[in-house]
Amino acid sequence: MKKSIYYLMIVVACITTGCSRKTVASAYQDYKIQCLGVEHDGSQTLLSWGEGRNRADAVEQAKKNAVREVIFNGIHDGNSSCDQRPVLNIPNAEERYREYFQRFFADGGEYKKYVSTVDERSGSRNVEKYQYGRKMSVTVRVLRSELRERLQNDNLLHK
Repeated sequence: MKKSIYYLMIVVACITTGCSRKTVASAYQDYKIQCLGVEHDGSQTLLSWGEGRNRADAVEQAKKNAVREVIFNGIHDGNSSCDQRPVLNIPNAEERYREYFQRFFADGGEYKKYVSTVDERSGSRNVEKYQYGRKMSVTVRVLRSELRERLQNDNLLHK
């Protein structure tokens, strides 16, 4: 009888502790794209975040995110020297020109001509690994004036 009560207590303890909610302490991280500075040619140096299955996917996603932010939203965080206005200041521009931007932001698309990584040192990136991939910050340079010229040539932006 004592053995059965002992085993029952062990089973109940295992069930109650095994089903308890696990809490993970983590600091809030702001994943907004931040301005780090503006170069003499008008390009913007940004700290951008991207997610992917591996390092290369996360870097490419960070580049896409930076170009997308410059085109549609403008850069509002970080150094105030960046132009805060979006390049394409048309309401719902991404929806209105959906086919164009799907091709533009496709893997290996035209967006790559207007963005490059700046800081390639191994310790210069914040990396968060999780079960299915990683999220990382990348310092990139977006060629804002060339991007603006491209959108004007493609008749999306009027002079």
